[in-house]
Amino acid sequence: MTRIVGTNVPRPEGPAKVEGRALYVADLDVPGAWIGGTVRSDVARGRLLGFERDPAFDFARVVVVGPEDVPGENVQALIVDDQPVLATTEVRHWGEPLLLVAAPDRATLLAALAAIKPKIAPLEPVLDLERSTQVFKAIDIDKGDVERAFAAPPRGARVIESTYHTDSQEQLYIEPQGGIAWPPDADGSITVKGSLQCPHYVRKALARCMGVPLEKARVVQCETGGGFGGKEEYPSVVACHAALLAKQCGRPVKLLYERHEDLAVTPKRHPSRVRHKTLVAEDGTLLAMDVDVLFDGGAYTTLSPVVLSRGCIHAAGPYRCENVRIRGRVVGTNHVPYGAFRGFGAPQTCFAVERQMDRVARALGIHPAELRWTNRLRLGDTTATGQLLKESVGSTEVLEELLARTGFRQHAWCGRAPSAKAVSSANVVSNGNVAPNAAPNASAVPNASAVPNWSASLRPDTARASTAPLRGRGLSFFFHGAGFTGSGEEMLKGRVRVALLPDGRVEVLAGSTEIGQGTNALFEAIAAEALGAELADVVVATPDTARVPDSGPTVASRTCMVVGGCLANACRELVARIDGSARDDGGALRTSPRTADGPASSTATRGDDARSSASFRDRARAFLARGGDGVVTVTYHSPPGLQWDDAHYRGDAYPVYGWAADLAEVEVDPVTFDVRVTRFWSTVDVGKALQPRLVEGQIEGGSLQALGWSQLEVISTRAGRFEQDRMATCIVPTTLDAPPMEIALVEVPYSHGPFGAKGVGELPMDGGAPAVFAAIEDALGLHLAHVPATPERILDAWLAAHPEERT
Repeated sequence: MTRIVGTNVPRPEGPAKVEGRALYVADLDVPGAWIGGTVRSDVARGRLLGFERDPAFDFARVVVVGPEDVPGENVQALIVDDQPVLATTEVRHWGEPLLLVAAPDRATLLAALAAIKPKIAPLEPVLDLERSTQVFKAIDIDKGDVERAFAAPPRGARVIESTYHTDSQEQLYIEPQGGIAWPPDADGSITVKGSLQCPHYVRKALARCMGVPLEKARVVQCETGGGFGGKEEYPSVVACHAALLAKQCGRPVKLLYERHEDLAVTPKRHPSRVRHKTLVAEDGTLLAMDVDVLFDGGAYTTLSPVVLSRGCIHAAGPYRCENVRIRGRVVGTNHVPYGAFRGFGAPQTCFAVERQMDRVARALGIHPAELRWTNRLRLGDTTATGQLLKESVGSTEVLEELLARTGFRQHAWCGRAPSAKAVSSANVVSNGNVAPNAAPNASAVPNASAVPNWSASLRPDTARASTAPLRGRGLSFFFHGAGFTGSGEEMLKGRVRVALLPDGRVEVLAGSTEIGQGTNALFEAIAAEALGAELADVVVATPDTARVPDSGPTVASRTCMVVGGCLANACRELVARIDGSARDDGGALRTSPRTADGPASSTATRGDDARSSASFRDRARAFLARGGDGVVTVTYHSPPGLQWDDAHYRGDAYPVYGWAADLAEVEVDPVTFDVRVTRFWSTVDVGKALQPRLVEGQIEGGSLQALGWSQLEVISTRAGRFEQDRMATCIVPTTLDAPPMEIALVEVPYSHGPFGAKGVGELPMDGGAPAVFAAIEDALGLHLAHVPATPERILDAWLAAHPEERT
């Protein structure tokens, strides 16, 4: 049993945000600060010949910084050193930074920027990812013998081939990019404050650009208005630019993007093309999967290799198949560089494999739920990389829970009635645990007669004769690896520190950031539980690289499982010191044994033993008074037995996976082909919901982003420039677009996560789009294969299937 974990605790930063007291980077009052701006390329590719300066403008009023003013390396430090801080002779994308300008006020800054015109000799840009010959990263994954399987298929087997495309997506965090830099101190130290996800990433980039040792680069996170991956790598650009200007003009500089600039030049989700060739037995068993993945990386490498990595590892889906071949490439084009976005490559390949499963189901006349049930990965199976699934495999549990709640097994998808096997298997008993706050499980859901009879809707062949909305339902099933891929966590060696304050409270020092997802509340709950203390006994430090250790970036669904696990272990060690010290001094205190990685025992987390005679703070102060060491630092180590071959992409890609199933209901206007999602279910295996309300919020928010990507959000380019560079044209779902959502938390604990928890932040992004597309197919009979499903694309598909309706 636990006291705090599994309950809903208040968010410590919540009142300040609600009352308007929280200070974001634009709110900081910095006396004497100038305003920074950027001179950018107006072509997608070319040779930079120089600049024309308007003689009517007095440039003595401003400071201008060029690449020759970079004191360190003119490179944005990421995976590959191919992106300059400021371009020199070659321009590779629209909006590329060329010069920086600082001015005492905004009016002067705008006048200065208008007075500088880049002279660029245009070159023919590469804007089609299929035409690119520049490969940033290639990945091969092989399991079994795909060639042999296709060459000698069993009788009755079918080969089904399809191609799928996904467009880009804008994060649209509520606060645009921004940072403030101060000129170097007397010892050369540089300080930057900003809106960001990964302060230690920014610190490393800043040190290289400014030519200072790492210890002289300081980065502090301000209150941050959302990130979704968009503030993973790009804040390094903002920080380096602001620091260069501050050094040049000898005063603080604020570099704050307005929404238009942010939309126009910051990284977005990678567009993709994925081809599937599937060999399937007549009973629906997957025999071989041949998958070709192509991502558009844009002009520079940025994070594309690791985005491709996660995309390829998830490309075969959560399905058992003995013969798998995955070929992946991410290529360079002259688009604005693409980068991190929630899901990190998996939403693109998940969409493709789920759409392929629907195509297989329809070709074989098998219900899509039955096809997924038959082929789902289970405990003891191996993934495409050959990883043996040893624990916390919630595939059966999430499918059963979702299907029982929705009655989808009884739904005649695309007019095809489910088989008797599919209907009867709905009574299989799940071995998972449904979180206490979730709705009743299969034994208590309404019976099939209470489920809307969607198969009685107008069918596609008669639908256009009526103006009544066409209704459909669609299912998706997916998994998502938690933490960095392969040996990434071991290479990173993320650290967490806890320290006793003089008043007996515990300060949590970690590089993980609060960006709206609830990190502060999560850390408070984990620490208080592991300490046997109260929430008020814990304070979470502001991420300041001068104080907090490098816990790794706030990405990859790792904050709870990886960093939270380190925090729990650090707190257990600290309380063991406190209580052990008291026992050594003659007390009778006894503490329960604690495992290195596993959940704390019930007596280790409850306050009902001898410790209850004194509050945690009293005991902590007494420990400090005895000269005890109140600082504990824990470094993450992967669970024993994990092995990964990065050269061949074989082995344990992730320590554990989250599992989920989504179901979407849609209405399609038969005249305009406008799609409206009317209801949405998601059942998710989170291991253990440490903060159920926060977990549900993550699932709802991620699912809404996925629904928007599926049919509402359009990101297009013209001559390499994003066309949706205004809030008026960059459309995302609002609360009015959000359908009723029913979230069920399934708990299949992970023994190496804090109190059994796994990551959940990215998982909800993976399933919404294919579920909506399957529902549209159910309503219209059209197998759509390009995200987003805009009315124009649906009309084109309808007319291709019904040429008699062309006028």
